[in-house]
Amino acid sequence: MRSPPPQTLIALLLTAIWGLGLGIAHLSDDIPLVDNVEATLTNLRNTLGGSHQPPDLVTIVAIDDETSRVAGHYPLPRARLARIIDGIAALGPKAVALDMLLLDPGDEAGDSALEQSLKRTKVVLAAAGIFPESRQRVAYDSKEPLARVPSALQFLEPQQRFADAASYGVANVQTDKAGTPRFVPMLFRSGERIEPSFSLRVVSAATNEQTTVISDHIKIGDRSIHTDTGYLMPLSFYGPRGTIRTISASAALNGQLPEAAIKDHVVVIGATVTGGGDVFPTPFDPVLPGVEVISTSITHLIAGDGLVRDRGIRFIDLYFAVGLPLLVVGLLSWQRSTIGLITVLGVVLIWFAINVSAFKHGYWLSAALPIAATVPPALLFGAAQLWLDRRRAARFAEQSQLLQRVEAPGLAEHLARDPGFLASPVHQEAAVVFIDINGFTGLSEAIGPTAVRDLLNGFYNLVDEEVTASGGAITSFMGDGAMILFGLPQPKSSDAADAAHCCIRLAARMRDWLSVLPETVASRIGFKIGTHFGTIVASRLGGGGRQQITATGDTVNIASRLMEVAASNRAEVALSDELLLSAGRDSAPFREGSLSGPIETSLRGRAGTLTIWLWRNRA
Repeated sequence: MRSPPPQTLIALLLTAIWGLGLGIAHLSDDIPLVDNVEATLTNLRNTLGGSHQPPDLVTIVAIDDETSRVAGHYPLPRARLARIIDGIAALGPKAVALDMLLLDPGDEAGDSALEQSLKRTKVVLAAAGIFPESRQRVAYDSKEPLARVPSALQFLEPQQRFADAASYGVANVQTDKAGTPRFVPMLFRSGERIEPSFSLRVVSAATNEQTTVISDHIKIGDRSIHTDTGYLMPLSFYGPRGTIRTISASAALNGQLPEAAIKDHVVVIGATVTGGGDVFPTPFDPVLPGVEVISTSITHLIAGDGLVRDRGIRFIDLYFAVGLPLLVVGLLSWQRSTIGLITVLGVVLIWFAINVSAFKHGYWLSAALPIAATVPPALLFGAAQLWLDRRRAARFAEQSQLLQRVEAPGLAEHLARDPGFLASPVHQEAAVVFIDINGFTGLSEAIGPTAVRDLLNGFYNLVDEEVTASGGAITSFMGDGAMILFGLPQPKSSDAADAAHCCIRLAARMRDWLSVLPETVASRIGFKIGTHFGTIVASRLGGGGRQQITATGDTVNIASRLMEVAASNRAEVALSDELLLSAGRDSAPFREGSLSGPIETSLRGRAGTLTIWLWRNRA
């Protein structure tokens, strides 16, 4: 088995380095350009998966247009907000999450009523972080895990009286460049201060379980929460607006809340009023209310049905970033025919199916990273191969032009001495030999142009050596075959015997040559030889710019047809009776191998029959 050429090994090494570099960068954080593509591909995979019903754990009580209309304005007076909380609390929820910022004081009566409502039930309030950029960045100036959480300039917290009456958490979400929420940070920092997220605080309150921060994940009680770099929890949306059960807050004011939707549920109060501004684009809905984003994260934390994207998943991404491009480039270098391209396409489709299936089952493998690792090396390698092929083609064209100056290699010396040789057609006796490779066309489609070139060069070399040694002249190489004449430039009495000897020598050389070829090649090809002796018409054919010395006539046609006779009878050589009579009983076919005949046979395209002999190697 031949080792790959140096340029292929260099291409594979550079491909591995490129994929490994991207993978290592991905282990630390998202790569901005790759991350933008990943956002689009994530939307695609979400859409392919379709919407589905979320677990019945969370109910949204929405301050919607109807609630605002009844109240007469928006935001709601805090006294009415207190009534909504009391109405919910009366039905026994596990916890109430108030997704609203209570930053400024209102009228004293309303604030006092809300304060008392917060004290009477288990309520979690929302705070917010102010960041120097719209996207929360992670700092890497320390190896401590908590140093990698989103760092805010400051926190906007509820008024002190409300903060004393209830717990609170930071409600920020992390979006991609298009504004789609992708993660909910579980922890936030500002200076040395660490605060839990709103969703994490709500779930801890609802389950009465302690939250524990570990080096690479978070635990609520005994349950581990899979998080990405910086304790980010990926979001996987259930569907469009309203997929998580939503009830108008006006039902709480009217005492019409359904008990089954509130009892033992986490209830999230938030605004969905038109013009409220707290909306996000998602794969299922261009204006999903922020309260539903928060409710989605709370459901993930309780049910454990969110996407898993942690350090282990990022390591799998790294393996794909190295393995996929190596496989694609390796296949392109191994087989650049249609079969090779189909194989590459198959590999890519298998990878895509694995990626989509993993996403559907809750594992967020990166799609953009393997693409970014594969496309540039594949394109560069393909372009380099195309350039090299064009250089080879140009070199072969130059060689072809040189070779075309001597149409028959065995006649080159005579042509140099006599430029007028065969300027007019000549009728004379000659022996004609044809040799051809069986199965070459099918093989050439499978092994590619480089291997085809090497194979033909080996064939041409051995034919040229044996014909020259036997005193013949090769008038042409015809792809995977050759036409040989014995009788030019001048006929000799030994032409038939020389042709017969050449046929036996060519058969022996072909057997030896096939024996050293790879088994996958040798098993698919063979050879056939046909020879005849008679009158030919030798001439130059062509125009003034290019001429070819050749022979025509019935003798040439019969010799060519005898190759088919040899192949159909599983013989190596088919010889006409005329050639053997002219060669004599002491010629090579009688002395070596096994000669059977005479046999009467018909030839394709020729009336009547012809007496022929078949020669095989005794081994």
